[in-house]
Amino acid sequence: MTRKDFESMAKDYLRQSALAHLHLEALGVDDPGAAGVLLCERPFKGQLALRGNSADHEFVEGVQGVLRVGVPLDANTAIVGGDITVLWLGPDEWLVVTPDGQETELAKRINDALAGQHFAVSDVSDSRVVIGLTGVHARDVLMKGCSLDLHPRVFTAGDCAQSSLARCHMLLHQINEIPTYDVYVHRSFSDYAWRWLEDAAREYGVAIINQSTMDVVARPSTRMESPVSA
Repeated sequence: MTRKDFESMAKDYLRQSALAHLHLEALGVDDPGAAGVLLCERPFKGQLALRGNSADHEFVEGVQGVLRVGVPLDANTAIVGGDITVLWLGPDEWLVVTPDGQETELAKRINDALAGQHFAVSDVSDSRVVIGLTGVHARDVLMKGCSLDLHPRVFTAGDCAQSSLARCHMLLHQINEIPTYDVYVHRSFSDYAWRWLEDAAREYGVAIINQSTMDVVARPSTRMESPVSA
């Protein structure tokens, strides 16, 4: 084993999520019973900040060719393709969310595909923490601390928006109609946001679930899925 291999193994062993001090994996249950709200930390998501001209077909097609998923052009929408999610943040800005470890290679491929164009892609994986929230009362919990209109006729599966949650900045993505949400908060606010959500959910019955359980629950609605054909 080389020194580089050893250092890589040590880094993976010592790596901790932003909420590791809460020992959420040990608290996770397999059967949440009648809990109206389920919470889960979704750690180590790869996240790329992508900037470019949405009116430039060459840019859009270049990104789609790499990600194999469409780039949302409508405000406050998200598109899921396979294990990649692309969230609209602004007219020329998106957040690309990938499985852990894929972000570096994807950023390189985007840079290669768009060489010579006006764009920017940056790895921001450690800037935000993702908290999964689902259950029949998940919407009620968010409405306690968020000014967005989350009525299902207004905000539904495939929508995303930036707002505040109990005074901390939040990027909210509704994944399906259960409803299930991914709540993105800045790392420094993650402990506060988790504790606030857990407390706000207490009246409905709250259970902490593991990542594997959340992955099953958090399957996107069909209309969100938009892979790009070869």
